[in-house]
Amino acid sequence: MIAAVTPLCRLGSHRVIEPKGALPQNAWKVDNTPRALANEILCDVETLNIDSASFKQIADTAGGDERAIAARILETVRERGKQHNAVTGSGGMFIGRVVAIGDELAARDDIAIGNRIASLVSLTLTPLQLDAIERVDLATGQVRVRGKAILFASGIYARLPDDLPVDVALAVLDVAGAPAQVRRLAQPGATVCVIGADGKSGMLACAQARERVGPGGRVVGIVPDGTTPSARLLVDHGYVDAMIVADARNALSVIEHVPQAMPHLADLVVNCVNVGGTEVTSIVCCRDHGTVYFFSMATSFTAAALGAEGIGKDVNMMVGNGYAHGHAVVALQTLRDHPAIHDYFVARYATATASEIPTR
Repeated sequence: MIAAVTPLCRLGSHRVIEPKGALPQNAWKVDNTPRALANEILCDVETLNIDSASFKQIADTAGGDERAIAARILETVRERGKQHNAVTGSGGMFIGRVVAIGDELAARDDIAIGNRIASLVSLTLTPLQLDAIERVDLATGQVRVRGKAILFASGIYARLPDDLPVDVALAVLDVAGAPAQVRRLAQPGATVCVIGADGKSGMLACAQARERVGPGGRVVGIVPDGTTPSARLLVDHGYVDAMIVADARNALSVIEHVPQAMPHLADLVVNCVNVGGTEVTSIVCCRDHGTVYFFSMATSFTAAALGAEGIGKDVNMMVGNGYAHGHAVVALQTLRDHPAIHDYFVARYATATASEIPTR
């Protein structure tokens, strides 16, 4: 039943069930009735891209069992009306097809019924109803579903590009904020350190950093395993000048490698990991008055703030805003401009196999 609140709110507060006065993202439960009100867009949902931190937490809890993962996602959506991981506080995004547009949004010229789009707002604020989960892909965190989702008037979305496989576009758009913010923050001649450089956000961040710092700058990656295809790609194609192989949760282990890899520390540190406990490592890699950009959804504000205080580091710390003006365009173009990374993404995401999960 649609929550009876008038007037309708462009931010979606009329869908909040509890607690009253909250916005959809920080609400515990939202109304997921699959009907477009005047200021909403209704979509048939095909795929959920669960964010990396959330998917890892669900998968670890489920012991890597696809059926158990599917059951947990269905349980969350039934309980909360949205895919909002109560442990990580994060969600993801979806791909779907527009089936209805509310009267107040009918004049928009960037969307029409039948368009296939990717949502660029978090599933933590997206009313979602799932009829079934059909496939779970452990390698990518992508989940094939049958269901409906609501986008609010404030919601952002992107038409899917014609030149990329759908699964590849979804993977890129899920982390679009990372390359866009690096493009803003990295300066010519700077040293940029990317923690979790071998993941999808990390690879795109390294590509943008390489472009921005130029020949006088330096890009350093930190990965737990230097033998993976993605880590080797970054080294072999010159996206990083140095690769530190260490567990970023162990700050002392990373510190041992810093003097050789980054003699003057980093002007910009970008944290792209999907596990907690890497806040202090991010801070120790950054010079005083430099910037640490926590793109990771596993970041603890408390650990970052008290960690910097505890080691006496005066650094600027940024919350990883997943949105930046034009971030979808920047992310997709970054992929197009870097053939080696493009080919890796296509091989990993477009051809990924998934298990059939007949769960309802």
